Amino acid sequence: MEAATGSGRVTWRWLLLAVLVLVLDQWTKKLVVGHFELFERLPVMPYFDLVRLHNTGAAFSFLANASGWQNWFFVLTALLVSGVLLWWFFQQPAGRVVVPLGLVLVLGGAIGNLVDRLAHGYVVDFVLLYYDRWSFPAFNVADMGITVGVILLLFDGFFLESRRSA
Repeated sequence: MEAATGSGRVTWRWLLLAVLVLVLDQWTKKLVVGHFELFERLPVMPYFDLVRLHNTGAAFSFLANASGWQNWFFVLTALLVSGVLLWWFFQQPAGRVVVPLGLVLVLGGAIGNLVDRLAHGYVVDFVLLYYDRWSFPAFNVADMGITVGVILLLFDGFFLESRRSA
């Protein structure tokens, strides 16, 4: 993947990865909605089930029990964050890999969940990891993109930035 343009900045081609995350997210959610009833679970492997859940909140169902205003709050937040991510993305110098990769993964995930909120008023989650009576909150492909992207941004900030500054 080309990382630079003649202007010394990252290219638009990186954004294709954000589109890929968005398309995979929406495709998998469509499969789940088309084949599962709400709350239906399908054991796949020990500690891993597919399930159809609707999350009206944010990460870890934050504000899920609010009266409905939270959907528009999360829509506006996703739009604002997406704008900031795009601005930050286009500030990246040529040759950088980790930060642009992290940014486009977060962007694709944010837009994937934004599409759900605008279309349904909730986000479809379907991956459930658990052990005995403990379970991790269900999540989706968009959440995976956001998580991996944030990890990359943190890795860059904690470990790579100091090397560039030295």
